[in-house]
Amino acid sequence: MTEWTTEQSSESTTIEIRVPAQLEQLVMLRALAETVALIADFGLDEVTDIRLALDEIATELILGAVADTTIDCRFTYRESAMLVQVSSVAVADVVPGQDSFGWHIVRTLTDTVNAAQAPLDTASGGYPTVVDFRWVRGGSDGR
Repeated sequence: MTEWTTEQSSESTTIEIRVPAQLEQLVMLRALAETVALIADFGLDEVTDIRLALDEIATELILGAVADTTIDCRFTYRESAMLVQVSSVAVADVVPGQDSFGWHIVRTLTDTVNAAQAPLDTASGGYPTVVDFRWVRGGSDGR
């Protein structure tokens, strides 16, 4: 199952995808991140930063996801920034590892990164979890 959605306003464009929460889907998510960043006219180094940050987040969410659920990715871009939101349903009541090496990489590559988790959703059998990051051209570290 793969679902695509695209929205466009005069200020930004949003592209969404929903795929099974399986490691095999990382290739699809990486490819879409790269494609969206290129279409948004980011440079190759910028595209690499965005793709790597998404890869770290998506991998962690997939590894902690409830079986037979999905991972949803939303890419919203405008001239100088991209917001990426990744969500899944987690088995554990634990916000993604903000002390992990992967999280350190994401913080280094992005302008901002946030993670949130809702209480147990009995219908889905887990904890709805959302991680989003913003990548800004020129970034907070002077890129």
